[in-house]
Amino acid sequence: MFVTFEGIEGSGKSTQLALWADHFRRNGRSVVVTREPGGTPFGAHIRRLVLGDSDIQDHRTELLLFFADRLEHIHQVIQPALSRGDVVLCDRYMDSTWAYQHGGRGCSTEVLTALEAHIALVPDHTFLYDLPVSVGLARASARASLDRIEAQSMAFHDRVRTAYLDLAQQHARIHCIAVAGQTPDAIFQTARQYVTLLEV
Repeated sequence: MFVTFEGIEGSGKSTQLALWADHFRRNGRSVVVTREPGGTPFGAHIRRLVLGDSDIQDHRTELLLFFADRLEHIHQVIQPALSRGDVVLCDRYMDSTWAYQHGGRGCSTEVLTALEAHIALVPDHTFLYDLPVSVGLARASARASLDRIEAQSMAFHDRVRTAYLDLAQQHARIHCIAVAGQTPDAIFQTARQYVTLLEV
């Protein structure tokens, strides 16, 4: 089973991923927790490039780096784990690219679609944690200094959120959960109600 966790900055997706990992392990499942970018040693280098202070001028360069990370991630981590029968929980995946690089940066649909043709692996389920951009960025700022993408303009993050919500309308596998004002446990219980197939 391949489950991905998506959302704007400060949405709490990483916290929810940890709750799901604990849930599966307590029920006897083998779980692989990973992330994009950075789920492999190669990906860790890419993560430092795209989130650090690198002077990337062309958005297509950023886009191609994310796809390079994803191809290696699938080959080295995700597919082997699925072949073993593990549950794979991934912090960000292809939907992040559509939200951030297409919605936020404005990379063309044609380019993303052509690149996506090389990504055959689609998640079984995706949880999208949604909240207002101002709330999410305030949370992100409070926990640590902002990285290169978190530090983009409010307008950029508004476009990202809109792209995410559009994706949720298009794909039944994406379960959109409003998280503002809810405790992590309440959010987790809501997610369990959305996806009965994830009961073990």
